Amino acid sequence: MLIAQQLQEKSRAEFLLYMWQVEDILRAHGCDIDRLRENYLSQFQLPAEQAIQVEEWYANLCAMLREEGKTQSGHLQINQNIIEGLADVHRQLLQSGKFPYYREMYYKVLPYVVELRAKNKVNTSATVSDELQMCFELLYGVMLLRLQKKEISTETLSAAKEVSTLLGQLSDYWKADKEGKLLND
Repeated sequence: MLIAQQLQEKSRAEFLLYMWQVEDILRAHGCDIDRLRENYLSQFQLPAEQAIQVEEWYANLCAMLREEGKTQSGHLQINQNIIEGLADVHRQLLQSGKFPYYREMYYKVLPYVVELRAKNKVNTSATVSDELQMCFELLYGVMLLRLQKKEISTETLSAAKEVSTLLGQLSDYWKADKEGKLLND
């Protein structure tokens, strides 16, 4: 929860990847707050009041996973909403003539998106949200491979670097849009 609070406004992309990791941690503990408390939360040694807040946050996420039927796979609606919000800003950026650098970054990443579509058997009429989801899945997959200390191909690392740059820039633009500074300059 504490990391989530820090990332939520700083970087939407990092926040979303963190939340996907939290979803996986909750699933690994069977969405059971008692197991989570005993095997995961206990290691943080937080002050009592903060520990209660953190536990409540995790318990609420466990309940959401159960209510949304996402205890085995998939992402919470709150996380899907983040992708939708980023997709809205992404569309604005591509439609505006004021952001040629962003458009250039997107077209640099587009071949990777096309390849991911083919590998994941996503039809060619994928939405902007679908494309962003695939980009996040690439980054999350690379993160998991690194955690497992598995080898990652040079091509995958190159794609991840380009995708990460695009999503980082999109996060910055999302923040500017939220502050009313994106298209008002």
